[in-house]
Amino acid sequence: MTHFVQPLPQGSTPASLTSTVSAVIQQAQADQRLVGAVVLVARHGKLIYQQAFGLADRENGRPMALDTVFRLASVTKPIVSAAALVLVAQGKLELDAPVERWLPEFRPTLADGHPATITARQLLSHTAGLNYGFSEAAGGQDYARAGVSDGLDASDVSLAENLRRIASVPLPYQPGSNWNYSLATDVLGALIAAVQGVPLPQAVEQLVTGPLGMSDSAFIARDPLRVAVPYVNDTPQPHRLAEGERVPFDEVTEGVHFSPARIFNASAYPSGGAGMAGTAGDVLRLLEALRAGRGELLPEALVKEMERDHTCGRELPEMPGFGFGLGFAVVRDAGMTGMPLSNGSWRWGGVYGHSWFVDRTQGLSVVALTNTLYEGMDGQFVTDLREAVYSGLRDEDVKPR
Repeated sequence: MTHFVQPLPQGSTPASLTSTVSAVIQQAQADQRLVGAVVLVARHGKLIYQQAFGLADRENGRPMALDTVFRLASVTKPIVSAAALVLVAQGKLELDAPVERWLPEFRPTLADGHPATITARQLLSHTAGLNYGFSEAAGGQDYARAGVSDGLDASDVSLAENLRRIASVPLPYQPGSNWNYSLATDVLGALIAAVQGVPLPQAVEQLVTGPLGMSDSAFIARDPLRVAVPYVNDTPQPHRLAEGERVPFDEVTEGVHFSPARIFNASAYPSGGAGMAGTAGDVLRLLEALRAGRGELLPEALVKEMERDHTCGRELPEMPGFGFGLGFAVVRDAGMTGMPLSNGSWRWGGVYGHSWFVDRTQGLSVVALTNTLYEGMDGQFVTDLREAVYSGLRDEDVKPR
């Protein structure tokens, strides 16, 4: 396999960036909101900041390292979404063709019993009418009754069986007419496998991780001693995530049923939306390949399609100013977000405690993988880090050169 994207060259680290980001990291540690993390910042194609801090395994005193492997959760989504778009670029997959052409057994219906037509574009943009069990009301509803796995639990269901269960639940709306974050990327994974003619892990390796040299990214983690132990925010300090533990988002929804052991289980189905493990460096490699837009992975026209809002103007819940592209959220109105991101920027995260964003206007990619949920996904650390990056770079930009 040819690796046609070289590692990012090292750039000089602005002193102001080091100061602002390090202060955020130190505060998160002092407040015991994070056990450990890896933070990478790239600008204009050069790595200008990298730091591993805290512990990958608190109980055994194992320090976090730049090459620590994390359970990626939804950071899997941009990887798998990119794989689908590589197939589009190769002419093997059509964004607006019915997926039943390749997945004849996947035929969900609307509430009135009429068949629903779902396309790859709708799966990529989460407008297909599907759902996640963890966002259903506490105690479980349709997906729980159907035995649907969210791809994060210890279920031994196969990918084909999980798709059958997903399709057994009537869709709440006509595909393409609304937006709902969902298991759509797991269905997309099955579609990729069918089109490429190999299981999803091999397809993703052939289409994305192999060509980009993302050698530590896979659906199975082979070396437990390199994998970060997951923790849950608690008082006075985060507690170690237990096998099978349910961690709610709020008092209304079911929350996530976690299986930390799943990433070592070769028989667990490959979840296209949440099932991979990888390093911060690998994630940055993908984001930079897309940000650069020079055809290193995808033609610029398809990158622009990824970053176009596909929600028809609908607001994402609790995310004012954001729409959703093909694999991640996109800034539609920077003024509404309350964030320093430029219009057109991309961002998303992962429930094991991760966040990332790309600001193409500023030539900026930032990856922060942590081992502490949910602080590292949407807690104060995420907000403070984003502000610190822009503050540090702004201070540097105004200096005479």
